[in-house]
Amino acid sequence: MAWGIGGYFEKKGLHLGGLSPQMGITIRTAAALLILGAVSFPQWKNLPQAGPKAILMMVIGGGIVAGSIGMLCFYAAIKGAPLNRVMPIAFTSPLFGALMGIIFGGEPLTLKTALGTLMTIIGIVVLTV
Repeated sequence: MAWGIGGYFEKKGLHLGGLSPQMGITIRTAAALLILGAVSFPQWKNLPQAGPKAILMMVIGGGIVAGSIGMLCFYAAIKGAPLNRVMPIAFTSPLFGALMGIIFGGEPLTLKTALGTLMTIIGIVVLTV
């Protein structure tokens, strides 16, 4: 719900301000950093215990792939296309998350996961075609 509502305000902000997608992401990230930095402050002392491999995974997955590349694509899409076309495609992340879990994480492919994936794909097609 928050991402759907946020997408509306983000699209409005980009158009009202004539902002580039890159500037929109920078504004969004700065606001999120302030809030998340404050909320996570009590756990900062545990960061060294995580180890470099865990932090590298967070940087690659969250900072580079999702936080930068994914957000650049999302902001370019919401600036240039209607939300009702962009949002169903943008939020296919559960499909990719499930596939990554099955292929690389050793998670089982259950009937429930297969049916859910199929229903998600059908829903995306119905909403965007």
